[in-house]
Amino acid sequence: MAARTRLMTAALGFAAGIGTALAAAGARQAAAVLTVGRGHPPQHRLLDVASRLVQRKLPLEAMSTYLNGLHMYADETGRQVEAAHFCIHLEHDLHQCVIFDRNARDARLIGIEYIISAERFAALPEEEKALWHSHHYEVKSGILTAPGVPAIAEHAYFSDLISTYGKTFHTWQYDRDDFPYGPPQLMMGFTADGQARPDLVAARDERVGVSTAANRERRRDLPTPRVAPEANAWETGRTAQTRLVQVDVT
Repeated sequence: MAARTRLMTAALGFAAGIGTALAAAGARQAAAVLTVGRGHPPQHRLLDVASRLVQRKLPLEAMSTYLNGLHMYADETGRQVEAAHFCIHLEHDLHQCVIFDRNARDARLIGIEYIISAERFAALPEEEKALWHSHHYEVKSGILTAPGVPAIAEHAYFSDLISTYGKTFHTWQYDRDDFPYGPPQLMMGFTADGQARPDLVAARDERVGVSTAANRERRRDLPTPRVAPEANAWETGRTAQTRLVQVDVT
């Protein structure tokens, strides 16, 4: 009887702890929605809070990785922006990421990136390959980082990512506009020293709490993969970019 009583007490205590944790999590979620929703009409804020508490967002729950890096516009390489990636490892050779301007509750959604293996890249049509960039330098230089991940785990992760390729479009030119005007823009990654703006790297490092220089030192042992010449098309002086054109409706 005494053992049963202790077991019941432990079970009730565990259940109460879970209930308290869930209640706290719900309160944090509600607070997050209310913080972002300042200035919204009351009925919108109520719907936002209710939806946050009762709806499952399965794609969001599947996002397993947060990566922070810098992107440049394919046709204006001097225009460079911070990009906070939240990624799902959808297939063994395919990641899909949504990109925000920073890791914050009120962050602006600015784009998407698909990441594929070198083998999958090699199988792409030639015209498609011109839209993709390599990740070898972003990884080796330390610019691409996984904030908060222990160094050993991060090193293992980037040893796989170093040979991948990404296709990135930004839907919000937030370095220029306060609204997502215009068509999506093709973005590219850095491929050599001297391309990334030092002031942007330093500001990112301070804000996110990382060290690009320390990342670079830790990754010195990662072998640089062969980079497909069809990637990083901007290096030739010519690149693809999106423009709006009027077409006939069929």
